[in-house]
Amino acid sequence: MENKIIFLDIDGTLTEPGSNVPPDSALKAVRQAREKGHKVFLCSGRNYAMLAPLLKYGFDGVIASSGGYILCGNQVIYDCPMTEGQRQMVLKVLKENQVYCTIECLEGTYTDEAFKEFLKANGEHKGNSELLRWREQLEGTLNILPMSSYEGQPVYKVVIMCQSKKQLKEPEQVLGKEFFLSIQDADSYGIVNGEIVNKKFHKGKGVERVCHHLGMGLEDTIAFGDSVNDMEMLQAVSVGICMENGSESLKRIADRLCPPVGQDGLYCGFKELGLL
Repeated sequence: MENKIIFLDIDGTLTEPGSNVPPDSALKAVRQAREKGHKVFLCSGRNYAMLAPLLKYGFDGVIASSGGYILCGNQVIYDCPMTEGQRQMVLKVLKENQVYCTIECLEGTYTDEAFKEFLKANGEHKGNSELLRWREQLEGTLNILPMSSYEGQPVYKVVIMCQSKKQLKEPEQVLGKEFFLSIQDADSYGIVNGEIVNKKFHKGKGVERVCHHLGMGLEDTIAFGDSVNDMEMLQAVSVGICMENGSESLKRIADRLCPPVGQDGLYCGFKELGLL
């Protein structure tokens, strides 16, 4: 097999949601694929600070903040935070509509003080992996800080959560020209959650930028993901795989399915594709 570039989402794909420890089977798959000459990139909605603990396991690069910050090896090939005007506009319209938010900077993440209480109040919705992810992160797994600690650092992405899609009507109108509002399967578990991402980038464009930098074609790319924010990534690559416990929306556009991460999903997927 010719060398491939493999792009891996983190939460729900490489690790259980909110975790920084991949199962041994996933690490074995990554290690053996790289030994075969394939390149393996993390491609995540997480900012660099939240995914950095995973780098010790060995990867060829990262696409962080849903494509807003890209490293190939130790070289930064793309860096696109919000402008100051954009940041102020986003935070203002969310506050006015009582939408909870977590802002992601390069080296830190900051959340509304009331966000954690909102998550606790909705904690019975076990099926929502995004909710579980943020509950665990806010308990300290990924060192998310209170908004009172934020000192105006550049923002790459904003994660949002609220009780009704009605609360997002005005934000979508105000922000729609410059931003994607990527909403998880809305209201499936009594809440709405998603993220606000600059239209200048997304995971799919991140894949294209990495390929261009490495001088490889999209025909040599493979991606694994599990949620709506992996949509553009799976659409960009030659072969897109969704985890079996992933979003129904993503399953519909995926080329293949593989078992959940907790059932050695990545190892099974890599083996089936002949990457090991």
